[in-house]
This record gives sequence, structure tokens and C-alpha cells, in this order.
Amino acid sequence: MAAHERSARLLVGLLAGGAAAHFLIPKAFDATIPRALPGTPRSWTYGSAVVELAVAGAVAVPATRRVGGLLAAGLLTAVFPANVKMAYDWRDRPAPLRNAALARLPVQVPLVLWALRVSRQAAPHRQG
Repeated sequence: MAAHERSARLLVGLLAGGAAAHFLIPKAFDATIPRALPGTPRSWTYGSAVVELAVAGAVAVPATRRVGGLLAAGLLTAVFPANVKMAYDWRDRPAPLRNAALARLPVQVPLVLWALRVSRQAAPHRQG
């Protein structure tokens, strides 16, 4: 298997795993939803899980991988405010938890760059 195919599959796993976590332990994600958003935190948690699954599906299929990678980069950028909220909310937690929340912030950049690389490396879809 080519390295770019392996990279795309790993991104699919990250996205699908994140979606599964949103469904399995939604309370943990509810707490990261900014209060300024309309609706309930749970609806945003489940909605974002559905979007993650759809994006994972787009990355998984070679014909839609180029767009899927772009969508993944957009999704990873869009969830950054939730990571900022988590880091702020956890500022008084024990050091290991506080540090884990803070470490999520700079990790978002390489994740977005990875998704963009998956998009760039995807074979162009040709309609026949």
C-alpha cells in the first residue's frame, strides 16, 4: 500500500473514531460546546459526529478523497473554538488534565495540514 493511501486511511480512522467517541461519551463533548451557539450542546455533539462520519466517508472513497480532505481540513478548523473553550474551562483542573487540554491547541495545525496533504495527494476524479 502506498504511503498516501495509508495516510488517507489513518485520517479516516481518526475521523470515524472521533465520531464514535461523540456518540459513546457525548457528555464529555457537550461541555466543549460554546454557550453562544443556538440549540442544545447535545444536538451539536451528535451533529458534529454525523458530519465527522460523512467526512470520513468522503476521505475513504478515492473518487471523493480530494474534496473529503478539504472538508476534513475545514472540519478540523471549525472545531478549534471548542478546543479553546476546553482549555479555558480546564485551567483550574489538575496539571495533567490542564496540560492535555492545552496540548490539543497546537496539535490542530498539523491535523489540518495532514488533511490538506491527503486532499492534494488524491488522484483527480475523472468522469467517463
